[in-house]
Amino acid sequence: MGNIRSLSRLSAKFVKHVKDPGKYADGGGLWLQVHGPTSKSWIFRYRLDGRERELGLGPAADVTLIQAREAAAEARRMKLSGLDPVDAKRGLKASRQVEERPKQITFDEAATAYIRSNQAGWKNAKHGAQWQSTLTAYATPVFGKRSVAEIDRPLVLKALEPIWATKSETASRVRGRIESILDWATVMGYRSGDNPARWKGNLDKVLPARSRVRSVQHHRALAYAEMPDFVAKLQAQTGVAAQALAFTILTAGRTSEILSARWEEVDLEAKLWTIPASRMKAGKEHRVPLTSAALDILESRGSGGRAGLIFPHPTTASALSINAMRAVLLRMKIDVTVHGFRSAFRDWAAEKTSHANEVVEMALAHAIGSQVEAAYRRGDLLQKRSALMDDWSKYLRNSA
Repeated sequence: MGNIRSLSRLSAKFVKHVKDPGKYADGGGLWLQVHGPTSKSWIFRYRLDGRERELGLGPAADVTLIQAREAAAEARRMKLSGLDPVDAKRGLKASRQVEERPKQITFDEAATAYIRSNQAGWKNAKHGAQWQSTLTAYATPVFGKRSVAEIDRPLVLKALEPIWATKSETASRVRGRIESILDWATVMGYRSGDNPARWKGNLDKVLPARSRVRSVQHHRALAYAEMPDFVAKLQAQTGVAAQALAFTILTAGRTSEILSARWEEVDLEAKLWTIPASRMKAGKEHRVPLTSAALDILESRGSGGRAGLIFPHPTTASALSINAMRAVLLRMKIDVTVHGFRSAFRDWAAEKTSHANEVVEMALAHAIGSQVEAAYRRGDLLQKRSALMDDWSKYLRNSA
């Protein structure tokens, strides 16, 4: 293989017309491999560390004789420099796959990153907390763990439709927040194409405008006098969602707070559940005193040493759907909203107890009075709220 002839034995005409199966040497380790009249390919054969190896150079239909000779020459140079041509090709292919692999990020991760990068420009921390709270309540159960690249219009509608008519203002904000996060993800290279949460020319074709949504007739809330009988019937229900609903009633909590409740937030010895500011509507940490009945539910769920969600979906271990507790009510043929139980608690406290209004409002995690008043009231009235919740629990057991 020392002269040009020993390296160039084949001709382009021969390569084109040869039909008989076999291997034909061009020289210098380059071979034309023929399987049939239309199946031909180039290979480079060489010996390294006592082993025979073959490097595929591509089909003859796509790689010309000249190109095959150039590739073989490059492979010989690699071998002379101590590199294995086969290993070098595999390494190049792997690096290209890494470079070409699209970035992956879930919607929840994108939401966290978006809030973190924009909160410096927002007026206060409450704004960021509200973003996180609404997204956790309405977007996360539907597509929070999905890659932002997978989120399409049907998924966005699945999150919005259940609240579009009943909570139009909240739904509109959630839509806008989803749109902003998906826009951010597009700019950052995590997704491409149109934004499925865009309103104009998109969702406005399938959802009524807020201004046209009719005044909703809300499902009635149970009167507080009906609550003990209802709670007794609820105890006969089985499943995680039924337990979550009972815990919601006992703590006078919001649906989103209960669905996202985590074991790490609970101190069983102190009988206290501390909800972080990021999950509160008001953007402020909220401590919830736990009654014996509430603690019984937690004990039935497992040890306080566990981590993760307290009320996870029984099969997926992700958060329960925003409609899971509502489904329990429908199964019981009780036409009320979950939020209505907070109203029942408020009415009971006002009409049947002497607990101060501010204590009841703090139990509901409502803002208290003016900013000046709030500035002077540094505490959260935990001891008084604990007595209030004990009275509520006793009432629900019909022993007040």
